[in-house]
Amino acid sequence: MNFVLNGQLKHFEGDPDLPLLTYLRQHEGIISPKDGCSPQAACGCCAVDLNGKAVLSCVTPMKKADGGQVTTTEGLGEYRQRVFAHAFVATGGIQCGFCIPGMVMQANALINRQPQPNRDEITRALTPHLCRCTGYKKIVDAIEVAAGAIWHEEEVPQPVTPGHVGDRHPKYDSYSAVLGQRPYVDDIQIEGMLHGALRFSDYPRARVRRLDTTAASQVPGVLRIVTAADVPGRRHVGLIQQDWPLMVAVGEETRYIGDVLAEVVAETEQAARLAATKIEVDYEVLAPLTDPFEALLPDAPQLHPAGNVLDSTIIKRGDLQAAQRASAFISSDRYQTQRIEHGYMEPEAAIAYPEEDGLTVLSQSQGVYEDRTQIAALMGLPEEQIRVILVPNGGGFGGKEDLSVQGHAALIAYLLRRPVKVKLTRDESIRMHPKRHPMVLDYRVGCDAAGKLTFVQARIIGDSGAYASVGAKVLERAAGHATGAYHVSVADIEAVAVYTNNVPCGAMRGFGVNQAAFAIEGCIDDLCQQGGFDRWQFRYDNAITEGSMTATGQVIEGGAGLRATLLAVEDEFRAARFAGLACGIKNTGIGNGVTDASRVRISVLAADRIVVDHGWTEMGQGVHTVALQTLCTETGVDPSIVEMRVDTASGQEAGMTTASRATSLVGNAMIDAARKLRADLDQTGGRLDSLVGRAYEGSWRVEWTTPVKAATTTSEVPERIATHYSYSYATQLVILDDDGQIAKIVAAHDAGKIFNPTLFEGQVEGSLHMGLGYAISEDLPMEGGYFKSTRLRQCGILRAKEMPEIEVIGVEVADPYGPYGAKGVGEIGLVPTAGAVANALCQFDGVRRTRLPMALPKRAR
Repeated sequence: MNFVLNGQLKHFEGDPDLPLLTYLRQHEGIISPKDGCSPQAACGCCAVDLNGKAVLSCVTPMKKADGGQVTTTEGLGEYRQRVFAHAFVATGGIQCGFCIPGMVMQANALINRQPQPNRDEITRALTPHLCRCTGYKKIVDAIEVAAGAIWHEEEVPQPVTPGHVGDRHPKYDSYSAVLGQRPYVDDIQIEGMLHGALRFSDYPRARVRRLDTTAASQVPGVLRIVTAADVPGRRHVGLIQQDWPLMVAVGEETRYIGDVLAEVVAETEQAARLAATKIEVDYEVLAPLTDPFEALLPDAPQLHPAGNVLDSTIIKRGDLQAAQRASAFISSDRYQTQRIEHGYMEPEAAIAYPEEDGLTVLSQSQGVYEDRTQIAALMGLPEEQIRVILVPNGGGFGGKEDLSVQGHAALIAYLLRRPVKVKLTRDESIRMHPKRHPMVLDYRVGCDAAGKLTFVQARIIGDSGAYASVGAKVLERAAGHATGAYHVSVADIEAVAVYTNNVPCGAMRGFGVNQAAFAIEGCIDDLCQQGGFDRWQFRYDNAITEGSMTATGQVIEGGAGLRATLLAVEDEFRAARFAGLACGIKNTGIGNGVTDASRVRISVLAADRIVVDHGWTEMGQGVHTVALQTLCTETGVDPSIVEMRVDTASGQEAGMTTASRATSLVGNAMIDAARKLRADLDQTGGRLDSLVGRAYEGSWRVEWTTPVKAATTTSEVPERIATHYSYSYATQLVILDDDGQIAKIVAAHDAGKIFNPTLFEGQVEGSLHMGLGYAISEDLPMEGGYFKSTRLRQCGILRAKEMPEIEVIGVEVADPYGPYGAKGVGEIGLVPTAGAVANALCQFDGVRRTRLPMALPKRAR
């Protein structure tokens, strides 16, 4: 067959049913169409133009290209490439960037047939596409800007700023990402690279009696079958508790269907995957334990040596019985939240290759130094023999904290001394990686006759699934935020993380606080209804202020911005007919007795080149841009000469990119380093050429936070409780139309100091998209230890046409410890959303929702 690809005639004699995506990526080396879900046709990341129409190349067979014209971003021409790239960068329409090239091709096809599309037409055109980062608003802005420029045959000016804190500076390294030319791990090819595929367990709980690899070994191209016996070092991994086997050994029990039993190594990915299906396993099938309440029964099978309780957090402050007696009104209910999928557009992938006496790993994880620690333990090597280089990833949201394919790739490279790539399909990704915890939250909340909160009593059970991940900390965080963003003198809280044979649950944006906020905000509105209190005033009167106390007993010493966020939404709240309010608080930094630390190095390599090494993962949230703007603010250097790098070889250690702490930590460390550079620039009259070869180190540490258990349950409570060094605050308002549909969300968020308004708005808009999905549509149900579906389309992630109007209001109440007063932004954005939706719906029909997701009323005909 013959066809034209980006203006060049091509001849293809292969399989006519070969997916066009496979041809483009593997035969032509064109990386702009991304594989986000192949062959599910759910995400749109692979969209290309075929004969003037945007098609999903993962399900378009080559025979449909016969005699036609195929165009990718590489074939758009320099003018349109510039227009789209500048439009997306200028409007902030790109975060992680993985989904954007497909949307560019969809937008290009739309503009060709409708040169001046309106926002509704753009939104409808984006229906085949998913974005997990942006909330779509700025993507629509970008396409609108691009269409206008193309119609008038104009350029879109590339944003240029000094790069100072507060500027709408373009997101670092985003131009090429818009066009799909910035490589992600799966885009990288190395000569002689092998491919690995994983053989997963067929049962959530079964004893593995025997593995038969005979048929798999005979598949052409297969070089080796690797099993648990081949791991040279410690076989179990884990960020906190090492209870998760890289592979389950013969004689051991599987604990969920994502357990890996073997790895196939082959010359091609296709051969590896075929062979993996031919590994035969003899099991003793056991009844799975999938209900966390049943797992807590005395006669339940013990899934781990220490039992089925992963961890529990208990907080007891004040006289509960006296507080109950003093309460004029008490709200009591059971709230239930669901398991959901992170839905990042880039599935997991890693490349590893031998180097001298060690290994180098190209990772998309949320913590390259944590990867290094775990890989070194697996290999039985010292950490200095393991180098992990961050490849900017296509979204994380907590789901890429745990070690996954990096360990498998490293093991194969170590054993065979050749480069290898291991990647997951979308089905495998959903099957394997940890999710958001489903929780059952039994709440009792009281207030007096004047509307002042008197006590909060909560019992929280979280299904942590098969392995620890960070489940203990998620439930700890739920307990530590169980009183919400309000001052409550008496707290009686217990949160328990329970092992089951379901998929592990771990970190996800909000980290347990979303669940607690949903429950406390429902109770607040119930109390207001019982006592006839004004819902806005009740929250304002009980809001945390300086001198108020969090659930753990920490007294807030500064930076309490909740009342400012309430004031920002009051007028719209009072003007709306059906409106729901909810407030949120979210820690910045891990805290709870864990050290938060960061190091940065600024190297002047030439008069026109500065390299910054730090340890934080760029996953769309803009941490590189934060570091850049801090450097430029302190030194006045030109942002165009600065390069950001994350590589364990630099030694700039940092922990996991989690807990909305990267801005605080990299910002403060950068200030420390940049002021040293500034001092030398002052001595040289601002001439960088005089400083070539010099490096400037900076650091910042917080090692004085209080463990939750020490703060609340020991006989010797510390004099000063500080479970976290910083908190963010937010109020969200959900407004319904006369049919009970969500018409608008107003989100007032206290960021302390807004580093970059464009990035700030994008983070909150993306959080609202995720929070709204959590409230009304997203779910990932399991039955008997099996997923009901591993299709991305069935996860309930909202599409552009399903998003309401969004208004983001920035509030700046400076934090005592944040750089320039900044606080975390990434997680607080969806803490109040589900509660605000539930409270709005109750105003519409009088029904209080206590279970997620919540169905919206049917539209009136």
